[in-house]
Amino acid sequence: MAHGADSVKSILYALGANSAIFLAKLAAALYTGSGAMLAEAVHSLADAGNQGLLLFGHKVAKSPPSPDYPLGRGKEIYFWSFIVALILFSMGGLFSMYEGWHKLHAAEPLTRPYIALGVLIFAIAAESVSLWGCLREVNKERRGRSYYRWFRETRNSSLLVVFGEDIAALLGLVFAALAISATMITGNPLFDALGTMAIGVLLILVAFFIGLEVKSLLVGQGVDPATKEEMLTLLQNRPEIHTIYNMLTLQMGDDVVLAVKAKMNPAGSEEQMVKNINTCEAALRAAFPQVLWLFFEPDLSE
Repeated sequence: MAHGADSVKSILYALGANSAIFLAKLAAALYTGSGAMLAEAVHSLADAGNQGLLLFGHKVAKSPPSPDYPLGRGKEIYFWSFIVALILFSMGGLFSMYEGWHKLHAAEPLTRPYIALGVLIFAIAAESVSLWGCLREVNKERRGRSYYRWFRETRNSSLLVVFGEDIAALLGLVFAALAISATMITGNPLFDALGTMAIGVLLILVAFFIGLEVKSLLVGQGVDPATKEEMLTLLQNRPEIHTIYNMLTLQMGDDVVLAVKAKMNPAGSEEQMVKNINTCEAALRAAFPQVLWLFFEPDLSE
């Protein structure tokens, strides 16, 4: 019943795409003088750096439990995902707003805008590949839910971040293309400035919603509702268990902490009771390998 999306794979797709796009956008921005293109270059640089932080977070989150971290460091990935949201807000959104404001008050004509459009076509193709790779992983755990519902319910923070970044990147590229095209047609650099500011607003909004979701994981969310229901159903159908009094979960990155209080059916002896509990735990771990820590508190039937 584990629905494991490979978020690292989606991060690597995004890292490769954003690194190539950053170099192409930066060259075009310096050559053409496009503020919208420069804003997009900064966005791609921030995205590439963000993917590096997410990979680092994944590595640290895999650290084994220790005396200082008895439940492991799985939640480390949430911290770095939140940092990524802040970087997207500041280096991406705020910088783009500043650049657009500057262009409004010191308009500069574009030079060789066709080069900028060519770079945008390349960037759209590369970003589409990254989004395709991300959506493949999202669909593995979406299980028929809408993308919006998945975004609100997923506990995979790194995949959530890459998904949000890829969507923002494609929309930002569209804004940049429209801004440059309008400037080419009219000869008015005002459109370039407005396009730059529109990209800034987009990045700020995406960063806000990503940060809001990751904040919930940092505070301490349980598993997603569908997984919790599956866990509860499995336990309720066990012949060793009479009644489930309470079941608490805590998401720790890829791992889960699970605590169960249940009224057990008569076992005949304490030794058999222990065996029955171990059997239930084994069945639960087999169905949900993400359960790293399992605490089972039994209650006797009358």
